[in-house]
Amino acid sequence: MTAEGQQPDPASGAERDPGEFTPRTFQPSRKDRLRPLELIGFSAVMSAFVGLVVLLSTREAVVALISFGVAFIVVLVAIAMFSLTFKPDDAEIADIDEQDAHGA
Repeated sequence: MTAEGQQPDPASGAERDPGEFTPRTFQPSRKDRLRPLELIGFSAVMSAFVGLVVLLSTREAVVALISFGVAFIVVLVAIAMFSLTFKPDDAEIADIDEQDAHGA
């Protein structure tokens, strides 16, 4: 039995036993690969807003840069905490169960 997108081994001459586990490499979708960049980008935009407000309020570039850095870290940690609260849907649960069954 072959995994998606893989060709059978011509040297074997036959299909593998269906009960035998053949590991395949997981290819994440483009959305899955860009998700961390979306979160970092959102954090950067929010912290840029904070930095701009502080810069326009105080006219101190150093204070604005410090505020930008602090806001970036705070927003990034807040987003990470919120993302931990989401429960997986049925497809993710099935994928987790499949990985657990083959890993044991």
